[in-house]
Amino acid sequence: MSAPGCLTVVATPIGHLGDLTHRAEDALQHTAVWLAEDTRVSAKLARALGVQPSIRRLDANTTDAQLARVVDDLRAGEDRVLISDAGTPAISDPGARLVDLCRLADVPVLALPGASAVTLALSTSGFFAQRFAFLGYLGRKRGDIIKELAPFAESTYTLVMFESPFRVLAMLEAAHDALGQRRYALCREMTKLHEQVVRGTLPDLPTEAEMPLKGEFTVVLEGHRRV
Repeated sequence: MSAPGCLTVVATPIGHLGDLTHRAEDALQHTAVWLAEDTRVSAKLARALGVQPSIRRLDANTTDAQLARVVDDLRAGEDRVLISDAGTPAISDPGARLVDLCRLADVPVLALPGASAVTLALSTSGFFAQRFAFLGYLGRKRGDIIKELAPFAESTYTLVMFESPFRVLAMLEAAHDALGQRRYALCREMTKLHEQVVRGTLPDLPTEAEMPLKGEFTVVLEGHRRV
């Protein structure tokens, strides 16, 4: 029986292509099949690298049976790379399901480090980050947001979350109801042409002139500061 192939989990740039590591570039150039959350986004990366892999969709709608076939291909000796739309896979995307199945099936998994919006936002916020909690995308309704944030009202943990430009201000308003006065950092379009970081203190929010509501947002909320 042939040795199993390897699933290589590749962190890709969140904006600037120069952030792609040499190891990631090598893996992407030498693996014939990519598993990607959005094939259109991944096709742009492939063109930038000058390669033409077979790009197969792996998203929230991928069935258990489809994942099982991927594992079967790996066990048969084929290699695969797993990427997300941007950043480190298996964080706020469905890639963790495949990694879990590979671990259970004793299929080798190699994870290559690289860009992550979570750690980048923490490092640029200036807030204490020895302990932090990543909350991903919060609920869409105000009450759900308050309920999710309420357990952190007295916590010193810095909080990191993703949000769309259409809901980010409403999310911060709900955060003020749940957490009270807190410092925040709004990180927009990180590593891209219009990168911007605006800091403030809840409940005061930036105006459209101070921060356009366009692009991708990562929000950092400072933990409760004990006097």
